[in-house]
Parts: sequence; structure tokens; C-alpha cells
Amino acid sequence: MEIVVKLDDLLYARRMTLTDLAEKVGITLANLSILKTGKAKAIRFSTLAAICDALDCQPGDVLEFESGKKQRPHLVRAK
Repeated sequence: MEIVVKLDDLLYARRMTLTDLAEKVGITLANLSILKTGKAKAIRFSTLAAICDALDCQPGDVLEFESGKKQRPHLVRAK
């Protein structure tokens, strides 16, 4: 199970650089890079809110949960 940060996709779609986003959000480029690469262990809600404001998106657009348990539909049994 893992939380995936999708900043690359959002930045590409909005034709924005990581440097542009760092300036708009008021976070260092180094800290934003740690978040973008998935190396961050946490994110403050205020930082997530600032990112969403700058990118005009929702938190679910930035973060995605990937489960280690992916079942194939034909293998799932009805109860």
C-alpha cells in the first residue's frame, strides 16, 4: 500500500514548472521536490491546500492511494 503523489501530471497539464509552483505555494524547491518524488513521509494540510489553490485542483488530484491487493474481476467471488 502506498500513497502516490501526482504532481508531475498536474504540472504538465498546467504547463507549470516545479519552480513556479514552489514560488506560488511559498515552499522551498527542495521540499517540493521531496514531495514530488514520493520521498516525503507527511504533508501538512496547509501545504496541500496551497498546492491545490495554486494548481486549481482537489487533494485527490494530487494524492492517490495504490493498494497492494489488486483483484481481477473474474476472480472475485460473490458472497
